[in-house]
Amino acid sequence: MGNADSKLNFRKAVIRLTTKTQPVETTDDAFWDQFWADTAMSVQDVFALVPAAEIRAVREESPSNLATLCYKAVEKLVQAAESGCPSEKERQIVLNCTRLLTRILPYIFEDADWRGFFWSTVPGAQQDEDNDDGARPLAESLLLAVSDLLFCPDFTVQSHKRAGPDTEEDMQSIDSCEYIWEAGVGFAQSPPLDYIHDLNRTELLKLLLTCFSDAMYLPPSAENNILNRWVTFFSSTDNRHALPLFTSLLNVVCAYDPVGYGIPYNYLMFSDYREVLVEHAVQILIVTLEHEAGAAAATAQHKLDHLHSLSASAMEDKELVGPDNLFVNYLSRIHREEDFSFILKGLARLMTNPLIQTYLPNSTKKIQFHQELLVLFWKLCDFNKKFLFFVLKSSDVLDVLVPILFYLNDARADQSCVGLIHIGVFILLLLSGERNFGVRLNKTYSVRIPMDIPVFTGTHADLLIMIFHKIITGGHQHLKPLFDCLLTIIVNVSPYLKSLSMVAANKLLHLLEAFSTNWFLFSASQNHHLIFFLLEVFNNLIQYQFDGNCNLVYTLIRKRNIFHQLANLTSDPVTIHKALEMKKTTLAHISRTNSQETIPMDGSRPAVPAEPGTLKASLVAIPAIDKLTKKAQVSEDGTMVCLQHNTHSPQMTADQHTHSLQPQTADDQHKHSPQSSDTNTSGIAGASNTESNSGRDNEEAFPPVSDPARGCLSRVCVSASATYWNPTPDWVLSWKSKLPLQTIMRLLQVLVPQVEKICIDKGLTDESEILKFLQHGTLVGLLPVPHPILIRKYQANAGTAMWFRTYTWGVIYLRNVDPPIWYDTDVRLFEIQRI
Repeated sequence: MGNADSKLNFRKAVIRLTTKTQPVETTDDAFWDQFWADTAMSVQDVFALVPAAEIRAVREESPSNLATLCYKAVEKLVQAAESGCPSEKERQIVLNCTRLLTRILPYIFEDADWRGFFWSTVPGAQQDEDNDDGARPLAESLLLAVSDLLFCPDFTVQSHKRAGPDTEEDMQSIDSCEYIWEAGVGFAQSPPLDYIHDLNRTELLKLLLTCFSDAMYLPPSAENNILNRWVTFFSSTDNRHALPLFTSLLNVVCAYDPVGYGIPYNYLMFSDYREVLVEHAVQILIVTLEHEAGAAAATAQHKLDHLHSLSASAMEDKELVGPDNLFVNYLSRIHREEDFSFILKGLARLMTNPLIQTYLPNSTKKIQFHQELLVLFWKLCDFNKKFLFFVLKSSDVLDVLVPILFYLNDARADQSCVGLIHIGVFILLLLSGERNFGVRLNKTYSVRIPMDIPVFTGTHADLLIMIFHKIITGGHQHLKPLFDCLLTIIVNVSPYLKSLSMVAANKLLHLLEAFSTNWFLFSASQNHHLIFFLLEVFNNLIQYQFDGNCNLVYTLIRKRNIFHQLANLTSDPVTIHKALEMKKTTLAHISRTNSQETIPMDGSRPAVPAEPGTLKASLVAIPAIDKLTKKAQVSEDGTMVCLQHNTHSPQMTADQHTHSLQPQTADDQHKHSPQSSDTNTSGIAGASNTESNSGRDNEEAFPPVSDPARGCLSRVCVSASATYWNPTPDWVLSWKSKLPLQTIMRLLQVLVPQVEKICIDKGLTDESEILKFLQHGTLVGLLPVPHPILIRKYQANAGTAMWFRTYTWGVIYLRNVDPPIWYDTDVRLFEIQRI
């Protein structure tokens, strides 16, 4: 009965607040205490008893009452932070004020006239000239109070007092570095678990996240120069708890083990309060670890690039001043290998958790915050280059790669998971810019994860290529802007791939076959770029890894007709017109195209479209690949030298990635059509799921490939071009003349006659003998001079920073449904769509 009476009294207080047209005095404590002093309600109760319509009504009709309510709630938190919440009643007041502010703040932020309210001193508040806190904006007082409360003994942390129960610890002199929540980075002691402390921390972190969500109520800014004032102050030197807070959040995330001792179905028998805390901790981290805007961003990025260029020994001695954001500063300065190992193992354990398979179905706890973990891993690699080098110096990077590929494959047909695929591809693009990533991919793939891919024996590189092929040929049309990124990753790692399997080789050739059809090449102004990427992959493998790639060489020989067709591509108006007519026919019949099913792994399941009613947050467009990356040339000693973009022609900057791989001067390259980031990048359907008739006559001398998935030429996602495009013969010739076919044609010229002779002389009916011949063959001295290895390294820019902001807040919006903090508020950073 007592709890019911509390809810009734609280509801009556809310009604009185909404019906009072006259301002209530701030000194009327009897009235204001009704909202927090005599109640004991959960956050769900607060959200139910304070309807959105009534909050807006008070905001519009009694603004002074709403302002006083916010001020009084913050005042209670400040008083509690100063006293240390010694009594149970004070702790309950803190929780009630925290829940009430969590409910109200989004409605403050959604109104432009109210957005600055927390950043001004409240009229009527007593100002003490000798007290700096008296002149503080309400937002600063709130953030400092919450930070203090997150290290409040016996409320959110274990008390260290030894003098007796009546002794109180002074909150103002407390050293919060001694109260870090979990052992890990910079802290060796693991405090005992206390679920009450975890619950209280979660409530306060939820309020912090709500404070930071001010960013959701501003439209996307192309300049990306709007700093979040809440985050800026919270992560500044004004917050004396910045370091222990950062360390606590990071350690709690990386130390969390959802499986524990592995007792089946333990998560159904016992509540795991640590999981909710970890989820909010990682969300706070990814929000606060935000790129600095404007000049600060350029300075911080310059320092990080400089750090990247230093040798390992110089890094230890070089003292670099970090950015103003202390969270970014602390993260970028982590350098001990034991700390890196703790972070990497923790993140890998959590990322792999959804992939765990057991004999008892659903017996293991599965976490749901993998998207936030991917963003955190991205920020770690982006801000701390030493961590990136640590990740890549051993095969541990594969413990992160495999779950990322799993997520990409699982989400490829789900329209609500476009952002998840983007962040996964961005991480792989960042990793692929380093030589060690390509080298690590040569490790044999032995850990079987249930994915709907052909069973194969090969390396992690084969797995990566097969998943990328699935995304391109079996994903939905919203993934088309990522095709350039996917192929760029393969290009970056291709010089280091020692032995592709037959399955992966066939996937690459299938992509080339699909992308080189006339109707696809002519249907958009930039579709030919994909051909350049794939030809660069083949050239890298031939020039630098010929000896171990007999499967690829054999596949190139079998599918040589594709390269002959490219070399003899006709560009007269009649051919172009017929190709575009064929496109219309293909689009009309693509839905009726049946592809042979692959042989999946046991226990695997294909990706499925989003369930009806699924919510999806919109995303801003990603920059074009030339804006996402910068070129670096690998020198003979293995170091990378950044190359300057050609800028002598205004139409060349967007096409510099479609370069010819033969020795040419810079002025001879990249003169084909400009790429528009607004143009749909592919109205493409795959080549038919049988080999072209024109190629069959030339291939009869070769036995078929013994690949169980050989017939799987899945359809490539199709859509009409977003803008009208009229290809011309001159346009076709402008890029056709630069197709880097010389190396491949030379290989075919030398090897095709030899292979044909062996097949005829020995009457071969199996490819194993041909593969053995190719394995022991050599092209030394017969190929053109090896081209320099060009790597396209990810580079930060305002476009990707804004993309990450919208994606991060979109994920947080959709993940916080209990309670639904931002539901039905006027969010402007993105749109919420119902699929």
